[in-house]
Amino acid sequence: MKQRILMVLFFFLIQDYCLGQNLRQWDRRIDSLQIQYENASLDSVRVQTAIKLMDVLGNKAWIATNTGQFAVAYEAFRKAFDFWENPETIKLFGKVKHDKEYEKSYWSVLANLTFNYGHLMGATGNIEERLYYYQKAYQIAKEQEDVMNTVFSLTGLAFVYLTNNELDSAQMKIEEARSYPPELYNFEGYPEIKYIDGAIKLRLKLYEPALNAFWDGLEDAIEKDYPVGKATNNLGLSETYRYLNNMDSSYFFARQSINELRRIREIQMFEIDIALAYQNLYGHFRHFNQPDSAFRYLELAQVERSVLTKRKFANMAAFQQVLLIRERELANLEKENLAIQSRYRTYLFVFVLTVFLFIGGILIRANRQKQKANLLLASQKEEIQSALHQLKSTQAQLIQSEKMASLGELTAGIAHEIQNPLNFVNNFSEVSAELVEEVEEERAKSRETRDETLVSEILEDIKQNLEKINHHGKRADAIVKGMLEHSRTGSGEKELTDINTLVGEYLNLAYQSFKSKNKEIEIELISDLDPSIPKIELIRADIGKVLLNILNNAFYAVGAGHALSLQPMVTVSTRLREGSPIGAGGSNGKWIQISIYDNGPGIPDAIKDKIFQPFFTTKPTGQGTGLGLSLSYDIVKAHGGSIKVLSNENEGLPEGKAGTEFSIELPLLI
Repeated sequence: MKQRILMVLFFFLIQDYCLGQNLRQWDRRIDSLQIQYENASLDSVRVQTAIKLMDVLGNKAWIATNTGQFAVAYEAFRKAFDFWENPETIKLFGKVKHDKEYEKSYWSVLANLTFNYGHLMGATGNIEERLYYYQKAYQIAKEQEDVMNTVFSLTGLAFVYLTNNELDSAQMKIEEARSYPPELYNFEGYPEIKYIDGAIKLRLKLYEPALNAFWDGLEDAIEKDYPVGKATNNLGLSETYRYLNNMDSSYFFARQSINELRRIREIQMFEIDIALAYQNLYGHFRHFNQPDSAFRYLELAQVERSVLTKRKFANMAAFQQVLLIRERELANLEKENLAIQSRYRTYLFVFVLTVFLFIGGILIRANRQKQKANLLLASQKEEIQSALHQLKSTQAQLIQSEKMASLGELTAGIAHEIQNPLNFVNNFSEVSAELVEEVEEERAKSRETRDETLVSEILEDIKQNLEKINHHGKRADAIVKGMLEHSRTGSGEKELTDINTLVGEYLNLAYQSFKSKNKEIEIELISDLDPSIPKIELIRADIGKVLLNILNNAFYAVGAGHALSLQPMVTVSTRLREGSPIGAGGSNGKWIQISIYDNGPGIPDAIKDKIFQPFFTTKPTGQGTGLGLSLSYDIVKAHGGSIKVLSNENEGLPEGKAGTEFSIELPLLI
């Protein structure tokens, strides 16, 4: 029975298997087993049913974790822990302690559940909790001589230490895991042990031992037809051969890892996915000085990373909501316990006044109850603090992911912007080289047969080509300087900025990024920039993020309008205004208005008041986080301005004008 339970919950669950599961089947089985448990009359039957219930709960939690459904996984884990560590359950297993198999099953399930919960913490970015639960699982398994869960925990600890670059600790843990013969635990994920072993040796620059470890892991994975083992060890072999300057082997194993990861997409445990596989091939071509191929795979890596990041946004937001609800429940429970304590004190006071003869007994009873309440409060306080820490960690990860997604959008736009002048430079260079060859051929002829007129014409053509090369080279140089200016983080202080230039830069970047993913959609861009606008003091990078968020939403909206057979159009305008609709305004009552209009489907009145709320989005799941407009609102507020939105259903747009218009209003301080 123990082996059956543990193998169902084995450490490295294959990703494509997880994706094929329907979590609803687990809910039906959980409900059925709970009814059987409550109605069972014999202790032995209740124990067996409890083990089956934990089997199903553990499966649901593990599958949800590996498919990125973190909120579902968290709820399943909390339900499993609440049941398994409940005093009633512990008491039940105490009644059947004469059966050693049941006692071993209890501790094995607890160790495995603890380890898997640590995996959820790692997948959601809570690294300290991940290490804590791995260590706790190791202590339980080691004390109970549970070889399988001991190996699980040691392997997990080794990977955490490897991630933190604590190579001595990582090597010590993986060597301890390898000291257990595989036949003792029948572990299908043995290739992962070899992968971690090889990754540690690779980090230590022990290339030949690393190759041996990766080869052992790959051969075992191929024998078992285990996709996770094949993907990880192929990736390790590719990296190692690259360090050894073996170009053919490095490329071959890089392609093999991509083939496997195209099917399974992500390996949560090792933080490996299809984007990382493309990035590895980018590193290969860059190492062997093949920039064209390197750039192509870098683009593929960025596209895949954007898709994976957007999907994780939605899952992390749901996980955060669960943590918030959990925190509120614990806070309410603490208040209820404080109220209970207050009532106990009142009863004590009444008893002391009315029943003086029994004061001794009452004091003893109250003291015992107070101790129990204090223990309960201490436990609840610790859980609240843990939930709060997890919430803060998750929020930080969401903000970082939002920044990385914006960086991907800008990179795509910049890449397409700079490609045009580079193509001109390359083409004119090739033509000039051919013309030089013609001149050399003509010069090689005798003076009588040489056509000096032709030579002069060719030299004139070469001169014109060099002028064009110089022109487009300067154009590329200007683009690069603009990129550097755009990427400069600065000190976070305000600086004099030309609003028209800033708007033009971000309009171009957002459009190029949109075109890189939607080549078939043609958009009419209209710029109406007021040349009388003076420079204004602002934090350039922050206002740039605001413009980029709103422009990306505008292009997304007109893309939807394109599906409705509308001619997509985006208009950007700037105006110098007088008066002060946003408050006090500048010192002379002047302010700058930046308007971004699109003729997309518009924003319904029912959700107009919600668009600036954090995590509210109308985009499909995985395509938006709901943070862009919320952060933009805060940035403009910090500059003393405001953001207004007008839609085709609102009073601000002219009659018959479809779409949405965002107005950014900034005070002009003079």
